[in-house]
Amino acid sequence: MIATPSPVPPIPQQARRKTIAYRTLSACFSAAEAILPHTWPKLSAQSIAAAASGTLEPDAREGLDRLMESLARETRLSLFGRLSVRYDLTRLARNAATIARLHTELPEVGLEMVAKPIFIMGLPRSGTSFLHDLIAQDPDVLVPRVWQTLYPAPRPRNFVSRHSDEVRRTNRQLKTFAGMAPNFPAIHPIHGDSPQECSEITAHVFQSLRFDTTFRVPSYRKWLDSYGHDAAFAFHKRYLQALQHDVGAKFWALKCPDHTFSIPAILRTYPDARFVMVHRDPVHVFASVAHMTEVLRGPFLRDIDPVEIGEQVTSRWIEGARLLVEFDRSNALPPERLINLQYEDLTSDPIAAIARIYDHFGEEFSETARLAMRASLAASPRGGYGRNRYRLADFGINPDRLRPYFTPYIEYFGVKPRATPEGSVGV
Repeated sequence: MIATPSPVPPIPQQARRKTIAYRTLSACFSAAEAILPHTWPKLSAQSIAAAASGTLEPDAREGLDRLMESLARETRLSLFGRLSVRYDLTRLARNAATIARLHTELPEVGLEMVAKPIFIMGLPRSGTSFLHDLIAQDPDVLVPRVWQTLYPAPRPRNFVSRHSDEVRRTNRQLKTFAGMAPNFPAIHPIHGDSPQECSEITAHVFQSLRFDTTFRVPSYRKWLDSYGHDAAFAFHKRYLQALQHDVGAKFWALKCPDHTFSIPAILRTYPDARFVMVHRDPVHVFASVAHMTEVLRGPFLRDIDPVEIGEQVTSRWIEGARLLVEFDRSNALPPERLINLQYEDLTSDPIAAIARIYDHFGEEFSETARLAMRASLAASPRGGYGRNRYRLADFGINPDRLRPYFTPYIEYFGVKPRATPEGSVGV
């Protein structure tokens, strides 16, 4: 008996109107691109700095200069991309000025401790966002929220997201982006009050690998690798001090795969930092992150080379895997400040995995936190992630050729290789 596909359910009237609106918006951008010069609107570091009243610190100005040079030479931005870059970089500069002004007006903010933060890291798409979101359910733990990286302000303990104008504005922006990149919500489900990655904070001083994911900026990434991350994390600390002012919590939980490349700067900024490293089969991970990179770049770039993305992702994280092994081997931290976790253990019993983390770091895992995390899991068993399908060959990723590069990582951390079907990968 041959199975037939299920009928597509009718689209509700409100959803249908949104779909038509997004398609109309895309069509308008396409029509405008056909008649407007590819250099409109004009982008320059000078105009961005001027929009922030010329308050950029020297490190931030150098980062902005390098980023703009790379965008001009190496990225063919779409009209939507050029408008977005202008808006985004101006917003970042203005937010940085807001943080500087707050520290000037309230010097006591800069004296507050950011004590024993926990940094969650690992290869991209290895369950770190899932873990971060669950720990964020603990009311005694602080995490940076999406809206706080757009509209920096403390989040009080009695915060109700549905009553927040900032969250509502952020959700509208996320919906607009989802309309331009419809596959994004299934790849990385977020809303205005979701936990956010540290790369969104360090982007405020234009020293963030976030730009390397969204755009094609190889010379900028090369510059950032050599420049280092000390200035970025000095700002990062000032940002957290501003967000935690008069809030009160046990510790910050912070997450970003890019932490792998900035561990020395993190330890110089936060000498008492603690680390959770999550490990997953690299071959499975890199097909997923290549797909995410392609989806993220879609609205912003005029042309995208999936094979180039595959090469970028795999070469970058071959180095990242080496750095994770090097960090664990270095004994730079006492054992009680570092814990390794397998992806399968995290996803098979998340509460037990988090209990192990809290116990390892000597933190109380309250019943209130447990109940909140269980409720979150019941509402979104997979963390809200959908099933994504794509061919490894589309990104030039050959698992048999790739796997030997990760043998030291797999063997050192005891990662269980996972069979990856050629036709599709579920995330």
